[in-house]
Amino acid sequence: MITTASRFLRIGGFTPLTTTDYPGELAAVVFCHGCPWRCSYCHNSHLLSPIGHANLIRWDRILTFLDTRRGLLDGVVFSGGEPTVQQALPDALNTVRACGFKTGLHTSGAYPQRLQHLLPLLDWVGLDIKALPDDYPMITGVSNSGTKAWQSLSLLLKHGINLEVRTTLMPGLDNQTYLERLMQRLAAIGVKNYVLQQCQFKHAYSQKLHNQTLVDPNACLPSNIPFEHFQVRLV
Repeated sequence: MITTASRFLRIGGFTPLTTTDYPGELAAVVFCHGCPWRCSYCHNSHLLSPIGHANLIRWDRILTFLDTRRGLLDGVVFSGGEPTVQQALPDALNTVRACGFKTGLHTSGAYPQRLQHLLPLLDWVGLDIKALPDDYPMITGVSNSGTKAWQSLSLLLKHGINLEVRTTLMPGLDNQTYLERLMQRLAAIGVKNYVLQQCQFKHAYSQKLHNQTLVDPNACLPSNIPFEHFQVRLV
């Protein structure tokens, strides 16, 4: 059957099995093309174009694979890039649900209105909160990006969906004082589940970061962690 997703979803990568991208579930990951931001530490810069390249992965091939994994996989995560760029994403989520899988989304929160429309189709969201709102442009290169990301966080908290908020520890944020301010603000608005991620510099969008020394997030942690669930995720 020809669907919107099979015709228009631009897929640049696929992971058939992961135990980390959807916490507590065995999942496959679909990497969608497109992102409106240009984060200096992005390690999937080959996915930034919304159109993609000649080696796109066909959605119907992924569905064929998923059909063989019924009862073995728990869910399917859509990542990127920024998957909400793709207009065919709702159709893909509906199809995955109809196949009996849970649905997950990795997002930067760049499109709050689109995210809101997707919520009835999602079981879990991993939201990147990169920094305090005013500091976003130095990371994304886009003005007002912090406002949009934090708006997305607010609507996710209001909805009550299963949510993981995570921050990638990039240069400039790797100090206890800043992290304490960020964590306290997140906890104050209701974030319960938070992950601090080590930054991958080797394939970063900004070549200036390629020779940067890895920072151990544990060395930057505030003395008080204000979350019910907290994790440091190393590369």
